[in-house]
Amino acid sequence: MTGAVLLQDVHFAWRRGGFALTVPHLAIATGERVLLVGPSGAGKSTLLGLIGGVLPASRGTVQVLGQDLASLSARARDRFRGEHAGIVFQQFNLLPYASVLDNVLLPLRFAPQRRARAGGRHGSAAEARRLLSALALDGGLETARAATLSVGQQQRVAAARALIGSPEIILADEPTSALDQDRQRGFLALLFAEAARAGTTVIVVSHAPALAPQFDRVLDLRQVLAAPAQAA
Repeated sequence: MTGAVLLQDVHFAWRRGGFALTVPHLAIATGERVLLVGPSGAGKSTLLGLIGGVLPASRGTVQVLGQDLASLSARARDRFRGEHAGIVFQQFNLLPYASVLDNVLLPLRFAPQRRARAGGRHGSAAEARRLLSALALDGGLETARAATLSVGQQQRVAAARALIGSPEIILADEPTSALDQDRQRGFLALLFAEAARAGTTVIVVSHAPALAPQFDRVLDLRQVLAAPAQAA
């Protein structure tokens, strides 16, 4: 398998607060399902932000889908992320007064290639409905306002939004935090089934190691930060 993510000698430090993160080496293969675990405050979300290009590394190489993110301007990184990455935020970041369908379609407004993969201007709504149905959100919920949904339903809307347009990589920050264990397993099974359709790489950060059996690989952040440097 070819590589989806490569971090080499990466360092990041927040300007305020003193928190710093150094990753000697991290490689994730295309199509892999990786669970990144660690205690709260260890830097899991920061690492996800580096991979997504939301946070620029102060040193080292962050390569995603063969693209060196350091070679891109901030605007170009935003475009790259919009076209190639689906994000499931910890707080969902849904538009509360927009409909479920409009929330799912939102990323396509800023990503023409991704919109084309979703079926173009006229077919993307049908693809959004298919994803909602696959995630057990059919039955007329597409017209409901996001603010009226349960927490579990909002999580699945966030997953559908991340999956639409077959992005090559999914980055999910604590996507099952509000679900019990049975619903966690069901949610991930649906997420992985949809990701497998497009060969999408899935990286999930969590403080719940019980999710491990559903992933191809589990990485403890403390081990990632302590890993010896390797040649690219």
